[in-house]
Amino acid sequence: MARRTIPEGIRITKIGVIYILLALVVGVAAANTGNNALYIVEALLLAVLVLSGIVSRRNVARLDVELEMPAEVHANEPFVATFRMRNRDRWMALRLIVVEGVAEAEPLLVPFLGRRANEEGTVQALVRSRGRYRVEFVHLSTVFPFGFFRKGLRLRQEAEMLVFPELFPAGQKVPSEASRIGEQTARRRGRGHELFNLRRFQIGDDRRGVHWKQTARTGELVYLEREAEGGRRLSIVLDNAVGELVGAVDRQRFERLVSEAATAADGALRRGYDVALRTRGLKLPLGTGAGQRYRIMRELALLEACPVANEPLGSTDPRIPQLRLAMDSPLLGSAA
Repeated sequence: MARRTIPEGIRITKIGVIYILLALVVGVAAANTGNNALYIVEALLLAVLVLSGIVSRRNVARLDVELEMPAEVHANEPFVATFRMRNRDRWMALRLIVVEGVAEAEPLLVPFLGRRANEEGTVQALVRSRGRYRVEFVHLSTVFPFGFFRKGLRLRQEAEMLVFPELFPAGQKVPSEASRIGEQTARRRGRGHELFNLRRFQIGDDRRGVHWKQTARTGELVYLEREAEGGRRLSIVLDNAVGELVGAVDRQRFERLVSEAATAADGALRRGYDVALRTRGLKLPLGTGAGQRYRIMRELALLEACPVANEPLGSTDPRIPQLRLAMDSPLLGSAA
């Protein structure tokens, strides 16, 4: 892996300030008294300062870090990123390495990394907004060996990920109105769960469909027909023709609109629905499963506001139940 580093200066710590003040006091005393012992002490104090700076620099100079982001990340939802750290120094073990710069993750301390050793760890991070997110640098720093200075550097990274919209914890299902419509049965024979008809068993019928209780009661084979669940479909219609988002309130409302759509799609797909998505400029047909979930989340992650349009936004298929979401809706998440 090519190393692209940006060195940073040495920053003095509070302990370092106290130590330097002590060295100054000893130096002034040695100069005023001419005491050889004080000169020796002053020389030792200054030598320790120089040694601390050299070791701090060496402690981060021969480090490599590779960052790996997870495949799926949602806005405002903590996620775990993996990093791999390698000590290229064949003579010196590294100590007290602090890793920073991964989204909004807390600094992580790596206490020890042996000579030519590798270390793998994780950091819990958070991204506030949806869309493309890139970690350009990982910041490494150390206060080893004495804590007088903090020496750091930045390692360039090429870690990029697509942040999906936020999913609301209390909304992992289709809103009640759309859910009720979407589960209506098709009133025809099929492989649903509701009873359609009881009739005499015929040659060619699946024996698993025999209603044994009714058979025992009547003395002849009775076959149970079930209704087809042809209505387990949902079209999410999100009108992003909202014009320019001039203030924080408008931007927050638009982001909530996108999150409502993502939450509804996630809940419906988890319940086995066929889900379609319609926005200005996008017409994603019905689909189900993990592939459709990824396609919908990806499109919503990249969705942008567009100029206001006069014509209404139609559904992917007007014959199936719809969930319409718009900025001017009295309540986001209501079904049409």
